[in-house]
Amino acid sequence: MVKITRWLSHVFMPPWRWCVAFPKAVLHDIEQAIKQSEHQHSGELRFAVENALAPIWVWRGKSARHRATEVFANLQVWDTEDNSGVLIYVLLADREVHIVADRGIAKRVTQTEWDAIAQTMQTAFKQGDFRHGAIEGIRRITKLLVTHFPAKEGNPNELSDQPVIIK
Repeated sequence: MVKITRWLSHVFMPPWRWCVAFPKAVLHDIEQAIKQSEHQHSGELRFAVENALAPIWVWRGKSARHRATEVFANLQVWDTEDNSGVLIYVLLADREVHIVADRGIAKRVTQTEWDAIAQTMQTAFKQGDFRHGAIEGIRRITKLLVTHFPAKEGNPNELSDQPVIIK
């Protein structure tokens, strides 16, 4: 069943909303945090922001979680040597954050741990503190990855560290 209020929030989400939440300076800080994070472990982080879903997708019931898994595949976060990719997906219209981890990490870190980090980020975002929420989420993910995927010699950077804005 379609929630009309959700559909309306996607239809009327201004296309520039991501610029307010994640201006260039914040995107730069996120990129730097990812770079620093990846020096400490062998995981690969991606950060993606999407304003809103296509109204027809919302009408048909596509959830933010389902869209996060699509973005995970589209950005090829799964395509790392150790299956150690992690996507942080932010859907502004739904005010939701989802963390999707590749199978190598999912074997060692429970979804409950990812959901707790996503909830921390959502709380900061609801207060309008997008920089702190993103950086704190990356910091907490880093702690998990250092424990389960310590850095290896050479530690190649397999995925871009630059945040992605999905338009």
